[in-house]
Amino acid sequence: MKRRLIKLNTHENVRHPWRNQDFEAQLESGIAEWKTKRADIYRPLRIEAGLDNHPHAPLSIIGLRGDCLNGSDGLLLQVEELIKLSRGEQDTDKEYVIYPDFVRFDSGEGKAVLANSVRGHDIYIYADVFNHGVKYLMYGEEQRYSPDDHYADLKRVIGAIMGKASRVSIIMPMLYEGRQHRRSLRESLDCAIMLQELRDMGISNFLTFDAHDPRVQNAIPLLGFDDVHTTHQMIKALVNKYGSELSLDRDKIIVVSPDEGGMSRNIYFSEALKLDLSMFWKRRDYTRVVNGKNPIIEHKYIGADSLEGLDIIISDDMIASGASLIDVADQLKAQGVNRIFAFSPFGLFCGKSTENDFDKAYEKGVIEQVFTTNLIYRPDWLCGKPWYTEVDLSRYLAMFIDTLNRDMTISSLLNTRPRIMNFLIEEGLRTEADYVEDYVDSELLKTDPDAARANALRRIREVRSKVR
Repeated sequence: MKRRLIKLNTHENVRHPWRNQDFEAQLESGIAEWKTKRADIYRPLRIEAGLDNHPHAPLSIIGLRGDCLNGSDGLLLQVEELIKLSRGEQDTDKEYVIYPDFVRFDSGEGKAVLANSVRGHDIYIYADVFNHGVKYLMYGEEQRYSPDDHYADLKRVIGAIMGKASRVSIIMPMLYEGRQHRRSLRESLDCAIMLQELRDMGISNFLTFDAHDPRVQNAIPLLGFDDVHTTHQMIKALVNKYGSELSLDRDKIIVVSPDEGGMSRNIYFSEALKLDLSMFWKRRDYTRVVNGKNPIIEHKYIGADSLEGLDIIISDDMIASGASLIDVADQLKAQGVNRIFAFSPFGLFCGKSTENDFDKAYEKGVIEQVFTTNLIYRPDWLCGKPWYTEVDLSRYLAMFIDTLNRDMTISSLLNTRPRIMNFLIEEGLRTEADYVEDYVDSELLKTDPDAARANALRRIREVRSKVR
């Protein structure tokens, strides 16, 4: 790993508090956990696909400009080690991750250079377009990378491949311009244009996580587009952190959507956890536009009459400034709720006073814990915050890349509900009987309820036996 880190550009090779978390020790711990499970990890897919698991082509993973261990570089190093371990190559010098040389001229122009040939390779480009920790010099002044800069670098890498690869897939954890997915007035549809540009450049597959609105894939109906949910990993992180202090009884905890746009995401949480659901509705001022959006006048609660003493789960697709989340949490606290757990795959934390706002919310007991993933860059100040938990997605990402490289189905990876069910049953938070209604034959239930329930339990056990 050390040889990789010294390849980083000067402006990226700066110290961050994240490195004090002993990255190599964490990686070794993750590898040890992987070893205990690797014997059976691909068996269900072998049976389902009927393949010999031969790779489609030599695998290469390309990262855009990252920010050492606090960005995609550290994540991709973990992914590489996990893929090598799954293939029995952990003791070899095999390398899958490629770091292009991104040249920036004094004028701000740039180019991407690949040092090695990738002819015939199956390439996966990991594009964290929200990594603002990367900097470059333009006209003698230091500039931060914007999403536009990263997207330009992504196209430069595809151009440097020159069409010689066997297949090019894009993994963009948070969609570039994902919030600009529909047109209200005379405005651009940037996300759709991005997808069409990448399609025209010859990519084969596009993978993203918890898209703001996955219907944007309608812009490329003939191209592979997969929207991956992080619900399973979020629930595991919550249970592992709080253990016996956490109860998933319906009279102890409830799921609350922070707005109407996040209902589908929170319905997923609600159904997976077998919990009740409430929501907030954002009332906006449509006569004004501030920072590109109509300002929120108030959050109005719609749901259960009493939340007194309940724990709350809130899930949103991203945390930008965090002001909306804290406002919702304040209103919930005013109704006498207990603890509030906030889940978001992407923590941008981009407001000027965001750090101070969350610190105060935690000190006042408004926010208990915020969970975000390591799929994108995290601000340095998050390290060590008592209210923050990072959810590691390296193993999940490695499984996707390895499975796709072998031309095998990823259906079992995309469908997280069986894994959530199995995890909760194993942890003693749910029983198989809690899921009977999800698997019962409704017609048989009318004529022979006992047989219908017995068949449902048998089906549940079959599903659990195939969980990866």
